[in-house]
Amino acid sequence: MWMEYHNPVLLKETVKGLDIKQDGVYVDVTFGGGGHSREILASLGPKGRLIGFDQDKDALLNVIDDPRFLLINENFRFMQRFLRFHGVKSVDGILADFGVSSHQFDQPERGFSIRFDALLDMRMNQQDVLSAHSLVNSYEEEALRQVFWQYGELRTAPALAKTIVQARELKSIDTTFDLKTVLSKHLPQGRENKILAQIYQAIRIEVNQEIEVLKDFLLQTPSLLNDNGRLSVISYHSLEDRLVKRFIRNGLFEGEPVKDVFGNFEVPLKKVGNLIVPTPAEVKLNSRARSAKLRIAKKVNSSK
Repeated sequence: MWMEYHNPVLLKETVKGLDIKQDGVYVDVTFGGGGHSREILASLGPKGRLIGFDQDKDALLNVIDDPRFLLINENFRFMQRFLRFHGVKSVDGILADFGVSSHQFDQPERGFSIRFDALLDMRMNQQDVLSAHSLVNSYEEEALRQVFWQYGELRTAPALAKTIVQARELKSIDTTFDLKTVLSKHLPQGRENKILAQIYQAIRIEVNQEIEVLKDFLLQTPSLLNDNGRLSVISYHSLEDRLVKRFIRNGLFEGEPVKDVFGNFEVPLKKVGNLIVPTPAEVKLNSRARSAKLRIAKKVNSSK
């Protein structure tokens, strides 16, 4: 069932990056269909432990029947809090795959895809108050412009925001196709789907607070990981990947770290290997893998 829910990207490479110890404790913060989790469990011994996180209630249908596994139905921005609640203070590895699952894209009623005409939604947690519908119909023009500029990197952000505000004064923008129709004059022929994808990405990131969640998550990893513990992270767009790369490199999201008189600075994580991307063969089998970027890091030994 899980392969139908989501075909995991860079499966072997991501799990290999965790350098799994048979009796270790690991966390998969983006459980989804459970593909990465099953691969981790296959490498764990009887004393090993795996904790999964997923805020989407649909993911509960994929729970793994294994005494070594626990699935927590919560947002992984609260990872440390819920791990401690379950008696876990430190772990040997953390895996994160930030992509929207195939299941979410392929369910028309979730409103994630430009392929289907459905109510604007895009919530990864269906209990959240903010949806794509409320965002499109209530955000002020300047706030909309910021969303499209910052999260979609769209040069036409001011025009997109203005068009939406003008259109909703006449009639609410209820569905994905409503939004596409309203913005049709900003969708050049031949690039229509690309621009729409950027627009949808921007709205989805804002609805789910994806950038803030990513930052909250990364900031927790150094204190959770044991010495030499591993972090494997898959990103799908430049906004995410830049944050992951910078955090691994210098422990910050912006600015430069404080250096000593010799020009050295301490960082909590150390890069392991180089950037990993899917092979052409994997992209051919799973087109959603084409933009995936895997970065691996390990916790710097605190005794040094």
